[in-house]
Amino acid sequence: MDRPHVSESATGKWTHPDEYVAAMARKRTARRKREPKARPTQGGSPRFSLSTLPYLALIASLAVLTVAIAVAAFPGTQPLPRVQVAAHQPGVAEKGWLENAEREFHH
Repeated sequence: MDRPHVSESATGKWTHPDEYVAAMARKRTARRKREPKARPTQGGSPRFSLSTLPYLALIASLAVLTVAIAVAAFPGTQPLPRVQVAAHQPGVAEKGWLENAEREFHH
C-alpha cells in the first residue's frame, strides 16, 4: 500500500500506524529487558496445602459447629416448662356487675 508522503520529520513520523506499532513493540521489548528475571520461587501455582486447605478446614469446622449448635438448640431436646393451671373455681358475681362494667367501658 502506497501512502502519501507528508513529512518525514521526527515529529510527523509517529503518526503512521505501522511506525506507531513498531515503536510500541520496541518500547515493550526494552521494558522487558529492564525487568528483573523471574526467580524459581516466584510464579507457578501455589501448593494446595498452603493455599486452599486452610480455608477448606475452616469451612468444615464452621459447618460442624453450625450443626452442633442446631442440634443443641432443637426444641425436642429441651425440657418442657412446667405450667401450673389454676383449679377451676366457680364464683358468684354481684348483682348488676355487667351494667357497671358497660358504664365504665363507655366513659
